[in-house]
Amino acid sequence: MRGVSATVAMGAIVGLAACAPPDKKDDSATGANGVSAASATSAEEFGGLDALVASAKKEGQLNVVALPDNWANYGAIKAAFTKKYGIKITTDNPGGSSQEEINSVKDEKGRSSAPDVLDMGGAVTLANTALYAPYKVATWADIPDSQKESTGLWVNDYGGYMSIGYDSSKFNDVSALKDLLGKDFKNSVALNGDPTQAGAAFAGVAFASLGNGGSADDISKGADFFTELKKAGNFVPVQASDTTIKSGETPVVFDWDYLNAAQVKEVPTWKTVIPEGILLGSYYNQAVNKDAPHPAAARLWQEFLYSDEGQNLYLGGGARPVRMEAMTTAGTIDRDAAEKLPEAKGDAVFLSTEQTTKATEYLTKNWAKAIG
Repeated sequence: MRGVSATVAMGAIVGLAACAPPDKKDDSATGANGVSAASATSAEEFGGLDALVASAKKEGQLNVVALPDNWANYGAIKAAFTKKYGIKITTDNPGGSSQEEINSVKDEKGRSSAPDVLDMGGAVTLANTALYAPYKVATWADIPDSQKESTGLWVNDYGGYMSIGYDSSKFNDVSALKDLLGKDFKNSVALNGDPTQAGAAFAGVAFASLGNGGSADDISKGADFFTELKKAGNFVPVQASDTTIKSGETPVVFDWDYLNAAQVKEVPTWKTVIPEGILLGSYYNQAVNKDAPHPAAARLWQEFLYSDEGQNLYLGGGARPVRMEAMTTAGTIDRDAAEKLPEAKGDAVFLSTEQTTKATEYLTKNWAKAIG
């Protein structure tokens, strides 16, 4: 998902925290219906949105993890939430991966510093559903059934299409996956993390598979492509990030279109391309930590993200919000932002739960061998 640059620091923090006794989690807030915030499966069940807002404001804190400000416009989203409700947000390990989010939930369990909410890639999300609390936001009906777990354990929030971003001042136009195997791309091509742990990197390999004779049912062709890249001397085993892109260490990156498109702010010659015929779409997922130290704030955060305001803020960052179709129909979508989305041609492929699980199992066993 995000980078792993903060992994060492995060590990040190966890190690120190382990020496202290766990903080007692306060989930005593109850709504008008006598339901605690920690067990409420909707704002209505808690006693209404106003009651949820009041309890969240009383908690006064929301802990998030692996949400850098430049990812899907999260900087603006967090600022808007705090301005609207007066609730402070602490962002831990902003460069972390989806798996590191799960690690944090487990390592910090019972402490006031534990994550309240999670934003993860599909494979990691599906592997850890026992850690989430079911919750249905007020706009639940707008979200397609295929993009949410039936009880609200996890829900798609925003998505996009996998793309190739590159510094056009260093390379000729890239129009096909095979272009990256050329000698001009020595020590240049990178992923956004380890595909066995990071959602964006996992999707990068699946994307490569579609462009290398594979399919949604066969990610092995993607691993084969990266083996070819490695043999050609073109694959860079470095986690791509804003820093590595700006420094030129990773001048070609597989990443979501909304993330690649945002790089032009720092690297004016950066281009984003989605090769025709290779259209892989995916969404990230929201989930509430069932042991959230701030259960009311966690649920209010969900309500905000899935409101028209929250969804349009995702769109403002170039990501496609999950309620985009419903909001377009209702006329509440930010049309100017929608028109700026990168062009994507063809029929999009979205991996099913079964395909994601199968691909994850394959990469877990074979990725290390694929890149030597």
